[in-house]
Amino acid sequence: MSQQTEIEKSCFKRFQQPIEAYALPERFTFPFYYEPHPLCLVAVDELQTHLKEQNEWKHDFGFDAYVDAPNVGKMFGVLLVRNANGEVGYLSAFSGKLAGSNLHKGFVPPVVDILEIDSFYRKGEEEIMAINRQVWALEQAEDYLRCKSLLASEEKQSAEEIAEMKAQVKAAKQARKTHRWEAEQQLSPEEYVQLTARLNHESSQMHFAQKDLSREWKQRLDARRTELARYETEIKALKVARKQRSYDLQQEIFDQYQFLNIDGETKGLMDIFENTPLKVPPSGAGECALPKMLQYAFKHGMEPLGMAEFWWGQSPSSEIRKHGYFYPSCKGKCEPILSHMLLGMELDESPIQYLSTEDKEVKIIYEDDVMAVIHKPADLLSVPGRNSSDSVSERMHAKYPDMTGPVMVHRLDRATSGLMLIAKTKDAHKALQEQFLTHTIKKRYVALLEGIIEEDYGQIDLPLRVDLEDRPRQLVCHEYGKPARTDWKVIDRVNGQTRVHFHPITGRTHQLRVHAAHAEGLNTPMVGDDLYGKRADRLHLHAESIEFLHPVTREKMSFQVDADF
Repeated sequence: MSQQTEIEKSCFKRFQQPIEAYALPERFTFPFYYEPHPLCLVAVDELQTHLKEQNEWKHDFGFDAYVDAPNVGKMFGVLLVRNANGEVGYLSAFSGKLAGSNLHKGFVPPVVDILEIDSFYRKGEEEIMAINRQVWALEQAEDYLRCKSLLASEEKQSAEEIAEMKAQVKAAKQARKTHRWEAEQQLSPEEYVQLTARLNHESSQMHFAQKDLSREWKQRLDARRTELARYETEIKALKVARKQRSYDLQQEIFDQYQFLNIDGETKGLMDIFENTPLKVPPSGAGECALPKMLQYAFKHGMEPLGMAEFWWGQSPSSEIRKHGYFYPSCKGKCEPILSHMLLGMELDESPIQYLSTEDKEVKIIYEDDVMAVIHKPADLLSVPGRNSSDSVSERMHAKYPDMTGPVMVHRLDRATSGLMLIAKTKDAHKALQEQFLTHTIKKRYVALLEGIIEEDYGQIDLPLRVDLEDRPRQLVCHEYGKPARTDWKVIDRVNGQTRVHFHPITGRTHQLRVHAAHAEGLNTPMVGDDLYGKRADRLHLHAESIEFLHPVTREKMSFQVDADF
C-alpha cells in the first residue's frame, strides 16, 4: 500500500463527541466572507487539539521564539462532509507543505503530488539540476576563468594606453600651436614654412600612431572575445535549454491539476485562469487547504456541507495573519479555482454583496456654497463599488445636483465611519485637495484595539502595497511598498482593550488597520476588523476630527464628531 493510499484512508474524521444536537448547514459556506458553522467550530477544536498533541511530525510554528524563515505559520482548514454511507464528519488540510512534506496522516493529500519519488516533477527537476551542474562546471572551468580574466585585464590596459595616447596627441597639438605662434613672430617666412611642414608631418605621424594603437588593440581584443565566446555560447545554450525545460515542466504541472466539482466536471488550471487578470496560474495555485479538501470530497463521493480555515503559528513578515484567527479563502489563487469547484452547490449569500445601506444616514455637519463637512456611517462606500452604487458620492450628487467638478476630496474605507470633506465647486476641490497633498489638513482617528498596548505613544513606519493575490488586503513590503507613517497615542485601557488616537501622516489604503494589526506595528487588530482581525458588529475605527482652512475665506475650521463605540 502506497503512502498516499494509506493517508487517504485516514482522511475522513468522525467527531469525537455526539453531534445530534447540531443542525446541519442549510447551504455551503460562502468561502470569501463567513462565520464558521458551529459544527465546523467543533471540527476546528478537534484539529487544533491534534496539532498540539501529535508527535508524528515536527514543524516549528514559531510559538517559543520568532523564526526568521518563510512558511513558519500555516493555514489549516476543515471541511464538514457527509460520506457515501450518510455519516457526517470532516476532512482536514493544510496549505502548501508542512514539516517539509505535503503528505501527512489525517490530512487530505495534495491535488497533485509533485513531490512523489517517481513523479514527472522529480524527473523534470533532476533534468534541470543536471543542466545547472553543467552550467556551473563550465562557468568554473580554469580555461574559461583565465580567458575572462585576460579579457578584463586587456580591456583595462587598452583603455589606459589609448587614453594616454589621446592625452599625448592633445598635448603635442597644443605645443605645436604655441610653437607656430612664437615662430611666426621670430622666424623669416622661409624658415616659418619649413617649420610648419615639419610640424604638420609630426601631427600626421601622431595621428597614424594613435589609429595604429586603436587598431592593434581592437584586433587583440576581438581575438580574445572570440575565444571567450566559444565558452559562453555553450553556457548560453545550456541556459536557454534550462529555461525551456523549466517552462515545459511548469506547463506539465498545470496540465496535471484537474479540479472536480460536485457534478463530476473537471477543469485544468490553465483553463481556470485563462480569463482572469493574471492570465496564468500564480505560484502555489491549487495548494491551498479548501481546494484540496473539496477535491478529495468530490473524488470520494462525499457531499461538502461547510468549511472554515484558520491560521496556526507565527504571522508572516508581510501579510497579517493572527494565530487561531479564521480567514476567508484568498482571491488571487483560490477564487478562480473555487468558482469552478463550487458550481452546482447552493452557497450562503455574500454578506458584503447584499449588505443593505438604506438605513445608513449621511449627516451634514456643516455646509456653505462651496463645501460641506459630512459624517459617513460605517459600512457605506465613499464612492460606487463593484457590487453597490450606493455611496457618499452618489448621495451628494443627488443632494447637490448643481455641483461642478469632482465631489470627493478624500475617502474613508467602507467599514470606517467619520468626518469627510465634500467640494461643491471645482475650485474648492482643488484648494482642499492641495491641503491634503501638502499635509496641512489635520485628521484624527479613534480606534478600539483587541488587546492591551503597553507603550503610551509612538510612530509606525511600515511601507504598504496591495496584496496582488488577495485584493483588497494590503501587505507590508519594504521593497515595493509606498511609504506609510502613522503617529499614535493611547487614550484608555479597559476590559482588555485599548482605545487609541491615530494621526495618519500619509494616507495609504487600510493604513491604520494594517499598522494596528501587523506584528511590526502595534500587533493588535482593531475590534471588528474582518480583514486583519476578527469580525464584530462593526469596525471600531472612526475619523473623529478634522482641521483645515476654508477653500475660499482661508479661515481655520475645526470639526469633531465622537465615535459611537
